[in-house]
Amino acid sequence: MAIRLQTPPGAPFAFEISVDVRGPRSFLVAEPGQEARRYELHQPEQPDYLDLFEALARDVGTRVPLARTPPPPRHGAPPLRPLLTEAVAPEILYGYGDPCVVRVGEGEWRLLVTSNDAPNAFPILASSDLSTWRLTGFVFPEGRTPAWALTGPGQADFWAPEMHRVGDEYWLCFTARMQDRSLAIGLARSGSPDGPFVADDAPIVTGDVIDAHILVDARGAPWLVWKKDDNGVWPRKLAALLHREPAWVSELFAAREDQRTAVLALTLWPWAETLEPMEQFFVLQPLIEAATAEFTRFAGRIEGLRARAGGAEAEELAAISRALRTRIHAQRLSADGRELVGEPAVILENDQPWEAHLIEGVWITQEGGRYHLLYAGNDFSTAHYGIGAAVADAPTGPYRKSSEVLVSSSAEWWGPGHPSVAIGPDGRHHVFLHAFRPGVAGYKAFRALLAAPIRFEGGVVSLDRSV
Repeated sequence: MAIRLQTPPGAPFAFEISVDVRGPRSFLVAEPGQEARRYELHQPEQPDYLDLFEALARDVGTRVPLARTPPPPRHGAPPLRPLLTEAVAPEILYGYGDPCVVRVGEGEWRLLVTSNDAPNAFPILASSDLSTWRLTGFVFPEGRTPAWALTGPGQADFWAPEMHRVGDEYWLCFTARMQDRSLAIGLARSGSPDGPFVADDAPIVTGDVIDAHILVDARGAPWLVWKKDDNGVWPRKLAALLHREPAWVSELFAAREDQRTAVLALTLWPWAETLEPMEQFFVLQPLIEAATAEFTRFAGRIEGLRARAGGAEAEELAAISRALRTRIHAQRLSADGRELVGEPAVILENDQPWEAHLIEGVWITQEGGRYHLLYAGNDFSTAHYGIGAAVADAPTGPYRKSSEVLVSSSAEWWGPGHPSVAIGPDGRHHVFLHAFRPGVAGYKAFRALLAAPIRFEGGVVSLDRSV
């Protein structure tokens, strides 16, 4: 069956697109008066869509995907040490994304990682030296995932598990999709770092939220930190709005390649809105990159257009404007961790040029009477992803960000992100993070586990280059 799509009148450019959704998808793309070109999509996965959009950039002048471009040149690369670059067991399908490394005893560490839609959720690996690792099990073996969580290939998303010792228990926070496909945060507990873990009957936070972190403050009180995933909301709203108001493309995008990219996205939107969340992200990623190429200016154009628009359009533009700011929240947990106490506080949001439209993956370390916060920013599936730092005197801030990126892509490793911190065998703090091999960044692509010594001194976070 072929779905035929045509750019609505009023856009600065026009496309005619036919999407064949029988078996492997194929696309026929034409501009008025020109012969259509055929593009095959072997699988509905991110690398296949990157191939498609790279070919379209060459043929019709849209934006080249950032995942297919190397990182900017830089000097003074951090001393990142690869710890895991291959799967230690066949059940680990996607590597070591969003790594949580915790010390669980003298000379004992555990590693938990994202598992996406793998049958066994959240691998647990053990090490006595941070160099040699063995798989000890899974937080949720196949058939034992929480009842509220969506499962199954191409549908489930089990992301960013974190384990922390709280009292006599190990508390584990994680992200999963609910049955309605929205993202939520759950909690589970065990008396052992190797499980078995028992999850709460319902999520503790709902409403498209991800990347939970547990902090036990200086007084011993537990806090839950999480990200509101609004950066997953505004691209859909923008594509739908531009489909109805295609003339706005010229007002929101300055570069010709970005205008053509936006027109392609709005033309595809009636089909794209029917897709599963992650595939929809793959389709809209070029639009996201066009909008964030000059993020501050784009956000200003949205606000300027909102001020001139009226009625429902002004409200939709205001919602997009709000969602362009990614906010990190923190809220007290009850002593037993079964409920949240008080009101959530916004402790961080994207306001640095390198972060573009999002921040995520927070980890907070107490040291020297301060709370040192590490976080990731920009698009995880490109070489523009990196790690930043901030510091505060209280769990809820205010946090003062460092002006420079702490860890960014190199020629050897792309997209370093989602940090965790633990004391290593040498007695120093180490930051642990994931990264891709050059040119293979993306959802479900294999991510390696890397580490580097780190310092927290005088309110400044820095990588420790001393021997």
